[in-house]
Amino acid sequence: MSASQDEEGRTEPRVGPEPQGDPESRPYHHPAAGWGAARSVSRFMVREGVLAEGPRAIMRMNHENGGFDCPGCAWPDDTKGLHLDICENGIKHVSWEMTRKRVGREFFAAHSVTELSGWSDYELENQGRLTGPMVYDPGSDHYVPISWKDAFALVGRTLRELDSPHQASFYTSGRLGNEATFLYQLMARELGTNNLPDCSNMCHEASGRALRASLGTGKGTVDLKDWEAADALFILGVNAASNAPRMLTALAEAHRRGAQIVHINPLVEAAATRTIIPHDFTDMATFHATRTSTLNLQPRIGGDMALLRGMAKAILERSASDPGALDREFIDRHTAGFEEYRALCEATPWEEIEKQSGIGRDGILRAAGVYRAADRSIISWCLGVSQHEHGVDTVREIVNLLLLRGNLGREGAGPSPVRGHSNVQGNRTCGIDHRPSGEFLDRLAAVCAIRPPREHGLDTVSTIRAMHDGEVKVFVGMGGNFALAAPDTAYTHEALRTCELTVQVSTKLNRSHLVHGRRALILPCLGRTEKDHQREGVQSTSVEDSMSMVHLSVGMKRPASPHLLSEPAIIAGMARAALPGSATPWEWYIEDYDRIRDTMAQVLDGFEDFNRRVRLPLGFRIKQPARELVFRTHSGRAEFSAAALPDVVPAPGTLALGTMRSHDQWNTTIYSGNDRYRGIKNLRTLVFMNRDDMRERGISKFQPVDITSTAKDGSHRSLAGYLAVPYDIPRGCAAGYMPEMNVLCALCDYSTQSDQPLMKHVKVTIAPAA
Repeated sequence: MSASQDEEGRTEPRVGPEPQGDPESRPYHHPAAGWGAARSVSRFMVREGVLAEGPRAIMRMNHENGGFDCPGCAWPDDTKGLHLDICENGIKHVSWEMTRKRVGREFFAAHSVTELSGWSDYELENQGRLTGPMVYDPGSDHYVPISWKDAFALVGRTLRELDSPHQASFYTSGRLGNEATFLYQLMARELGTNNLPDCSNMCHEASGRALRASLGTGKGTVDLKDWEAADALFILGVNAASNAPRMLTALAEAHRRGAQIVHINPLVEAAATRTIIPHDFTDMATFHATRTSTLNLQPRIGGDMALLRGMAKAILERSASDPGALDREFIDRHTAGFEEYRALCEATPWEEIEKQSGIGRDGILRAAGVYRAADRSIISWCLGVSQHEHGVDTVREIVNLLLLRGNLGREGAGPSPVRGHSNVQGNRTCGIDHRPSGEFLDRLAAVCAIRPPREHGLDTVSTIRAMHDGEVKVFVGMGGNFALAAPDTAYTHEALRTCELTVQVSTKLNRSHLVHGRRALILPCLGRTEKDHQREGVQSTSVEDSMSMVHLSVGMKRPASPHLLSEPAIIAGMARAALPGSATPWEWYIEDYDRIRDTMAQVLDGFEDFNRRVRLPLGFRIKQPARELVFRTHSGRAEFSAAALPDVVPAPGTLALGTMRSHDQWNTTIYSGNDRYRGIKNLRTLVFMNRDDMRERGISKFQPVDITSTAKDGSHRSLAGYLAVPYDIPRGCAAGYMPEMNVLCALCDYSTQSDQPLMKHVKVTIAPAA
């Protein structure tokens, strides 16, 4: 059992009291979201040495310097000029980047890779900001300094010596700005490969594929003003308090104006009860909480699709006596496949819906009643919906339900996926796609005068497999922490170690620097909070939020080291070294990012007049044809789907385990061992379980247990000595933290619909520790 030091200096693990009764009466496990945030943030900033800088820096950069995008979540900025549109996790994320701690050549000289491999992930990142490029020296087992010129030469030489460009794979996380994203995909495609895996392959790939099939777009259709106008909000598989905290403002304001808010999640999270809005000084001073829900439903893990099917079935049954239950005009004019879907709903027995959802018919009818009574409804979801075998079918079922009542193409209605990282949606928009469209490649070829490859490339899962088999020899990680974020930890680590060269572009030390190829580079980059000085002055980058708004972000802090380069500059340096005869003006692009944007405006649909529009207040929204009821589908209409319900009921003796973040965590970055809203102090090696499931297995509270997963191919993976924590979660379900539990998800356990790892649906057995 491991524990990192918490905010009060304690190192012993602590677990809050077992939840009892109604969620509204759980002050320890379900405090109002926002409660305790100020104390948590202040202690965190003291620890990082930036007490006076965190919140002030966010506000100053956002309002004095042309705009700033927090490198945390992708929730949109307030549209009414709110100056305190910040959250606890955003402040922590920025403070973590602005820390005064440094990791330079002296640090690497003092610590070998073998030694560092024994450190916890918290300890690694807590050492501070990387200060200069480093190369691994196998003779000494240390990273040693290397010049930028020599680092680029090593990358370029290795790429040129490959037998095929497809022996390289270029990964990106969601932190990369749009301009760097465009250059990154341009480099890969000029080299000759579409091997562009990204974090979407592990998170929202199902959402994009489903929305594209149903509506002809890979994105949601709503914006923040729609959230402000909706009569009903349905929130599925989202832990907003930790993963999209600024959503709490929208939920609280919706409740105050009388909107209905239905949360659907196996765990009743803090955001699904009530919140203290951090920029409402009166509420903060008086500890006044606002409700953020009117109904909470707890389906079994994977049961969302059956619940949605039940709501649709109820609406269709009601339409026999209630002419207003369906929007027949909308269905007839704008959709295809309605009669097939109606027949499917009629043929699906209520007993099967209840069994697969884990929700009684009364609960489903209550949710359907809320939906029927609302004139305008939004359905929002996150990874609790997408990281399943049937994730694509579930998102298409969301669209089915919306289409029944015409909740598309009008104010206050539509689908609204919640992206978990600041620019993951922008990455995909700007070309990071292993399955690019022919239209995009045609434009890229014409504008950039290259011959991009046409065959599909490798996604995340297939990249790991190809590295493991020796088919991919170079891995470039543009941000993120691939070694921890990916599934099947042991297999992924073996795959990375098989590579000829691994390159990690990073701001802080992490596990991916220690799990490396035969040769390895650490290339440290500027953070989003820092000034990016180029020949034509301080540069800005653009990002796209969850609702397709594109705006500029400009840093204002002095860089952590004079030896850091921007992400666009690093990409251009690698590209020039790998493509010495390239006609692409890599160096010219880096002198002024407006030049990159001018090229992007010619290539990317919706980015016309990019440089002017991105400088408008709040930026601009990418045009969304489906919002205007223009559907780029095969039929030219919004298409109903008719998928059978999957069987998600665990076999006797097994449980469905979902991995998730703690509150004091951002993706693979662990700020502390605490999970305040779930009552956990200084402990990450735990598993949340239903009390009856624990009793059935002879497991007592906080008893050490062994967890074993069974993959599709019959192989097993295990974790030992985790503490069992009783929690309000449906029978047959369990939950625990990623990245620690990623080891349980086999690489072969990915969705055949989306190719996403099944991080939210791992089949496990849990028994008292041996």
